[in-house]
Amino acid sequence: MPVRSLSGGRLVAVVCAAQVLVQIGAFFWPALLPTMMPLWGLTNSEAGWVTAIFYAAYLVAVPVLVTLTDRIDAKLVYLFGVGCTIAGHLLFGMFADGFWSALATRALTGIGWAGTYMTGLKLLADQVDAKLMSRAVTGHAASIGISGALSFSCAGLLAGLYGWRSAFLVAALSAGAAWSIAALAVPRRKQPAPPSGDGPGLFDFRPVLRNRSAMAYALAYCIHTLEMNALRGWGVAFLAYVALSTGAGETRLSPTLVVTVLGLIGTAASVLGNETAIRWGRRKLIAFAMIASIVVGGSIGFLGTASYPVAVVLLLLYGFIVWLDSSSLTAGAAGTAEPSRRGATLAVHSMLGYAGGFVGPLMIGFTLDLAGGMSRVAWGAAFLVVAILMLLALAAFWLIRPRELAGDRGES
Repeated sequence: MPVRSLSGGRLVAVVCAAQVLVQIGAFFWPALLPTMMPLWGLTNSEAGWVTAIFYAAYLVAVPVLVTLTDRIDAKLVYLFGVGCTIAGHLLFGMFADGFWSALATRALTGIGWAGTYMTGLKLLADQVDAKLMSRAVTGHAASIGISGALSFSCAGLLAGLYGWRSAFLVAALSAGAAWSIAALAVPRRKQPAPPSGDGPGLFDFRPVLRNRSAMAYALAYCIHTLEMNALRGWGVAFLAYVALSTGAGETRLSPTLVVTVLGLIGTAASVLGNETAIRWGRRKLIAFAMIASIVVGGSIGFLGTASYPVAVVLLLLYGFIVWLDSSSLTAGAAGTAEPSRRGATLAVHSMLGYAGGFVGPLMIGFTLDLAGGMSRVAWGAAFLVVAILMLLALAAFWLIRPRELAGDRGES
């Protein structure tokens, strides 16, 4: 039976609800790092690899899966991605017992992320009007942010009550609920006819790479995601180190609770950032966020290790700044893309972003090991490297000066 069509606002609500459910388990692994590292005897680098393989698998799968949505209904690709997510969580919860099994099952979950994150956004872009586009992107990003925030607290709660394996099994059940919602409530779209003539093929990304504005937003998104995933991947471990090294001991503000709050603050920051970009100018907002992240990121590892309360305040401030331009960057890429190449543009945007997302957690782990293990100097150096990369991204973004979107106050 065909699914009845939905209004733009209702479609956004349905897709966002599905995204919260399917992504709820995405960050169970980094949330449980302080438990899993000693349990399996992992080094910092090995823990970084298990975190990073999620993004590496995403990086390989996303150009294929998202670009296919220019020819195949995004709903079908989305359902495939949810299926991979279910399988990845289920296999991790049932069989993972060390580095290699964790690596394989987290890779499968990364493929699931590739089939749901940008394809969910493309599903919306295909069916909402241009005036709703920017806010649909923001709502979609908010749903991902909410699920990411809840992921940390849910992981800690479930693992504490029933053991770590149960957390991943619950994540699989939640993703199953998302599959049902998408299958039953999201309408299919009528497929556009493929471009005629001798134009570029489906997987020819050269037209996207020649789009200077879309590429400027994508390159900035690359370092943004590197920074964001470094923070999400190691935030709990950083706070746990500070609590232990400063004698903070048991505290009501546990590391997982703080990172949950960080995710919620980040979600609000992403929404606020996009609204500010519309009113103030997208380039200005993004440049401001980059400068602020350089200042805070370059100092958090050195100053935050002084005491647990200082670490909490700086981490929450850093999270607000990091997420501030998240929706603005993705809306910029989607809004400056050629309509017939929007899927390919979002594929390149996401591929570059999660190339950074792959490097971020791995880079933190390598830096910690190179510095002799977790210490004030090691954490300072790890976050400082991220800040230096953001400085280079800021210079490139300002030199290219991408277009504003229609409706942005700074449009020129």
